[in-house]
Amino acid sequence: MLARIRQTCLFAVVALGLLVVLAGATLAQSSRPTNIGAWRLDLANSKISADMAPKSAGFRVEAAGAGAKVTVDAAYADGTVRHWAYTANYDGKDYSITGNCQYGDLVAVTRVDANTTTHIYKKGETVTVTQTAVVSSDRQTMTVTSTGKNALGQAVNTVAVYYKLRMG
Repeated sequence: MLARIRQTCLFAVVALGLLVVLAGATLAQSSRPTNIGAWRLDLANSKISADMAPKSAGFRVEAAGAGAKVTVDAAYADGTVRHWAYTANYDGKDYSITGNCQYGDLVAVTRVDANTTTHIYKKGETVTVTQTAVVSSDRQTMTVTSTGKNALGQAVNTVAVYYKLRMG
C-alpha cells in the first residue's frame, strides 16, 4: 500500500514538472518576435494605389539587442530604387533611418505583442506615416497597414501583404 502511494506521488510530481516545463516553453515562444526573417511583397494580395506600387519590394528583419535591424529594398516602374535601413529598440523612441526612405528620416517602433509592431515615421519632428505590422498565426505572412503622408506630401493609405522567404 505504501509503495502504491509513493508511486502515485512520484507520478504526480513528474506530471507537474512536465506541465511546468511545457507551459514555460509555450510562454517563451509566444513572447518571441515573429517578424524576424526575410519578407517579399505579394503585390497581387496587397492594396496599394498604382502610382505608389513598387515592381518589387522586400525587407529583412534581424534581431538586434532589445530591438531589430530592418533593411528595406524596393524597385519602381519609373526606375526609382529605394534602399534604407534602421536599427531600433521596441521602446517608442526615435531612431535614425539611413538611405532614401520615402517616409522620412526617423522611426519609432513599439512591440504590441509577439505578432504586432507599430512604426511611426517622421520627417524631422513631423509624423508622416504610421504603420501597423501583423504577422499571421502561422508566421508565414505579414500584413502592413500604412496611413499618413510620405515625405513628399503624397497620401499613403495602403495594406501591403508580405510572405516569408524560406532561408537556407
